[in-house]
Amino acid sequence: MYLDHLQCAAAAKEGTFMSDTYTGVPSMIEVDLPVPVPVVDYDACPVSDTLRQIGDRWTVLLIALLGRRPYRFNELHRSIDGISQRMLTRTLRSLENEGLVERTVFPTAPPTVEYRMTPLGRSLLVPLSALADWAVTHGDEIRAARARAR
Repeated sequence: MYLDHLQCAAAAKEGTFMSDTYTGVPSMIEVDLPVPVPVVDYDACPVSDTLRQIGDRWTVLLIALLGRRPYRFNELHRSIDGISQRMLTRTLRSLENEGLVERTVFPTAPPTVEYRMTPLGRSLLVPLSALADWAVTHGDEIRAARARAR
């Protein structure tokens, strides 16, 4: 069975804990997957794509900060220890290209640039918070498993 973009998106939406049709079965295991899963299907899946997007070093932190309020570029840069201006620019540009963050330039001298979450970006805060809550709840178990594996 070939999963096209629309099927993958529907599977990710229907039956999730955020939908009215939640059945108690996680949507990830409810959908039939071909075996083996074709790499083209995996690469085209919006779930995999989103996890790749937010899975880098700085994106989740930027989403958490911008989810609280808008920030100016330099204010964001000062708020994150260890991020270079170049990496901050690249990460913000990527979030802007995905439609999660909006960039506004104000006509001042020098120009002031402000970043804020879009409605689409704000909609990511609920599932991302659920993942964060899970990670905090199970952090000790994960660290213990890693220690045993070494």
